[in-house]
Amino acid sequence: MAEMEINWAAIASHPKFVELHRAKMRFLVGLWVVGATSYFLLLIGAITAPGLFNTKVIGRLNFGYLFCLFQFVLSWAIAVYYTRKSNKEFDPLTKELVELIIKEKSQ
Repeated sequence: MAEMEINWAAIASHPKFVELHRAKMRFLVGLWVVGATSYFLLLIGAITAPGLFNTKVIGRLNFGYLFCLFQFVLSWAIAVYYTRKSNKEFDPLTKELVELIIKEKSQ
């Protein structure tokens, strides 16, 4: 089977690719900010407010353990949210871009 020559520069400058790239970057930077903020809040909180993080909340569980559990749940929530958003918005844009590139290549 003959391999197609792919002009990556043309793809990178294609308006649909630029649209897809910008949309994904906005979305991913937002998710990164949420995750990084949560991560650094744990570190900063544990250093600056150890009394708060040692405060018992439920039985032997203290605030620090619950905050770590929150981070675990947040990580899964981010993963699920990204997957749904990707399937709903980014994958159709990618499919449309590939179809346009194949159509332009065959002409």
